[in-house]
Amino acid sequence: MRAQRAVAPEGVLDIFAAAGLKKPDISILSDEFLAEVRRMPQKNLAVELLQKLLTGEISIRRRKNVVQARPFAEMLEQTIRRYQNRAIEVAQVIEELIGLAKQLREANARGEALGLSEEELAFYDALETNDSAVKVLGDETLRTIARKLVETVRSNVTIDWTRRENVRANLRVLVKRILRKYGYPPDKQEKATQTVLEQAEVLSAHWAAA
Repeated sequence: MRAQRAVAPEGVLDIFAAAGLKKPDISILSDEFLAEVRRMPQKNLAVELLQKLLTGEISIRRRKNVVQARPFAEMLEQTIRRYQNRAIEVAQVIEELIGLAKQLREANARGEALGLSEEELAFYDALETNDSAVKVLGDETLRTIARKLVETVRSNVTIDWTRRENVRANLRVLVKRILRKYGYPPDKQEKATQTVLEQAEVLSAHWAAA
């Protein structure tokens, strides 16, 4: 499992200093770190720290895998809203945020378990792989589709492709062709194509910045 090195979103270093903790140069999602946060006597500070770190981690993930980031962002927002509305106690919100952190950590290992790169996993997730009609294709076929999508998108996008309708239309045709070739359910192809194009936008921006 790859360690996620701590990225310090704005304000996190100040919280660490106030809590008397070391600077976040360790894996922010490690069991050791989460146990240290759980033991913090300043519980409200622990909530703020976890919220900022999780927000930063989800933001990074959104720039590479929009499908994976979306449910994590929703879960974080719901938990914090319930806390702010005093629907749950501070100890409970800390446990829920720690649970969310562990889910994020586990999500990091999915690509390795499937034998996919980060980019391939992003397109794999865009295929609605939990849908029963899609599952029947089998993991091997879905992994093949994901790899073909990465290959096709990489070779057909340019820096300004999102503003060029002809390039976008051509990519849409190529994506649908791949889905049809591997037997992707016809009634789900349009939604999958939309999600793949959305994913292509964030990944191409990441490639351009690399």
